[in-house]
Amino acid sequence: MTTFTRRGLFGASAGAAAVLAGALPAAAAQGNGVSLRWWGNNGWEIRLPGGRTVLIDPWLTRFRTGTYTPAGADPKTPISVDTALIDRYVDSGELRADHILVTHGHYDHLTDVPYLARKTGATVLGTETHLNLLAALGAPEGQLSLATGGEYLDFGSYTIRVLRALHSESGSRATVAFPGTRPGFGLTKPPVPTEIRHLVEGGTLAYEVAGGGVSVLDFGGSNYVESELAGLRPDVVLMPVGGGSIHEYAARLLRTVGFPRYVLPTHWDDFDYPLDEPARDWGGLAALRTAVAQASPSSRFAVVDHLQTFVP
Repeated sequence: MTTFTRRGLFGASAGAAAVLAGALPAAAAQGNGVSLRWWGNNGWEIRLPGGRTVLIDPWLTRFRTGTYTPAGADPKTPISVDTALIDRYVDSGELRADHILVTHGHYDHLTDVPYLARKTGATVLGTETHLNLLAALGAPEGQLSLATGGEYLDFGSYTIRVLRALHSESGSRATVAFPGTRPGFGLTKPPVPTEIRHLVEGGTLAYEVAGGGVSVLDFGGSNYVESELAGLRPDVVLMPVGGGSIHEYAARLLRTVGFPRYVLPTHWDDFDYPLDEPARDWGGLAALRTAVAQASPSSRFAVVDHLQTFVP
């Protein structure tokens, strides 16, 4: 059974009162205890049996950057965190976390993580660069856990597998936006990032989260290391749109992981618009839908809107 529900904090109906108190939709409670909620961009909340929650790349603030305009993002765009917005979701019990997983260091993936870590007490996984940037932005260093890819972590009711991955590439020279690393975690901190150009990619990771008999594989950019995926058989793949410069982007990925039951597109919305508005496709959704249908006709392509919950 697959169920979609809408759980929005702002303008929610009286019927959503249980959700605002932190309860799962009835469909999730009656099924396998696993649900996925999309917080825009590559922000995913995976709720698992036993009341455990994993967040991936949560970015609620969504300050304006112009990323999907013809001019592209201004590298000197100031970084900001809407703490009042985050407080309203966390304090209501609607958003919580035991672990926060960072796929890479760019502003639309990492900016809100330090504040969310402080608010929730979650353990944060990321590369050395990610952790250095997070610490510079005020994340509690005791909650930061280094990952390099290859880790397989068991937390009883769920597991997290960390995989080496690649960031999306663009242009004829296959470049990565804001490249670079910030090494020396625990020994040195970079200057406090103040502009989006200071949040460098710093290596890219993918994650498989499994619990309740369901496994979810997430990528933060439209590229991957094919050999890292060998033998994985996820039920749900959270697949970024794009990948136009990657050889057989959809076909290789879906074939390697055994043609999953569900493919949910991610990173497809223009994040210059608020989270409490319906997602606006920046232009990659139709192409990914077509590519998935051609490569894996047995996979269900399920589009989830902002703040919507998907129950596999």
